[in-house]
Amino acid sequence: MAVQTTRKLTMAKAIAEAIAQEMERDPRVFVMGEDIGVYGGIFSATDGLLEKFGPERVIDTPISETGFIGAALGAAAEGMRPIAEIMFIDFAGVCLDQIYNHIAKNTYFSAGNVNVPLVLMAAAGGGYNDAGQHSQCLWGLFAHLPGLKVVVPSTPYDAKGLMISAIRDNNPVLYIFHKGLMGLGWMTLIKDTTGPVPEEPYTIPLGKADVKREGTDVTVVSVAMGVYHALEAARELEKEGIQVEVLDLRTLVPLDREAIINSVKKTHRLLVVDEDYLSYGMTGEVAATVAEHALEYLDAPIKRLAVPDVPIPFSRPLEQFVLPDAPKIVAAVKELLNS
Repeated sequence: MAVQTTRKLTMAKAIAEAIAQEMERDPRVFVMGEDIGVYGGIFSATDGLLEKFGPERVIDTPISETGFIGAALGAAAEGMRPIAEIMFIDFAGVCLDQIYNHIAKNTYFSAGNVNVPLVLMAAAGGGYNDAGQHSQCLWGLFAHLPGLKVVVPSTPYDAKGLMISAIRDNNPVLYIFHKGLMGLGWMTLIKDTTGPVPEEPYTIPLGKADVKREGTDVTVVSVAMGVYHALEAARELEKEGIQVEVLDLRTLVPLDREAIINSVKKTHRLLVVDEDYLSYGMTGEVAATVAEHALEYLDAPIKRLAVPDVPIPFSRPLEQFVLPDAPKIVAAVKELLNS
């Protein structure tokens, strides 16, 4: 997507700017979570907000996810528009009952009489030897739960537009960012984490995928860090005359099935790349979409590349072994073309 601006931000600054602009626009918006005030969030997603809006709207909470996620639910049901940061998505297990039995279902339980305009924000992703309780992605788990929208940006531009859309949505939205894409000097996994971001507020519709690179030989579908690995692999494969189309889903719920199908109709081959676990997740849903609606367009069986069904290892060599990367994508694309 071409963005007409010369200003570049990291994803962390883009998210913080989106939240600040919505807090300025709408007094019902407030932020709560562990270390999100004075510290600015350990991934800087709320940096500078306390100074602008004060402790009544930027609330540092105790280490009690069940308590403050429940408070955010109550505030949303009463007409406020809270943004609650869980910090690591792995920690959502502590308050899972609040999320999937209440936040996701209360609108349904109330026959539509109670809206829950709540954004749950959390970091995901491996690559830092943080082991199995700080390195998972888990967006497939939450996409499986009816009632939640699930957003996973890959660029600073997308991060800002999707955050503004999430805050304005009248439904609960889980907004997951990959910590390796935030632009923090101490945990950057790619060469350049900045990107063009307009200063004025803008929205990106939830449920609209984005073709990050056009191609004709194979479609690679992914989100977050997987998009960058796919783009790196595409540049390598182009040297051999192979044209890879990279489709960034941006949101898992709603899922842009039309974009997936249209890309496969053009390239006739599909590889789905995910840093989440392989079984019962995003890769299976995307594959099933194509199998059900575009099977006759395939020239080869669908391939999936994701984390094997094991906890993310602490050991660096083992962690690198299980995580998708550009060389693994290159190998998978070549297998597709030779099948």
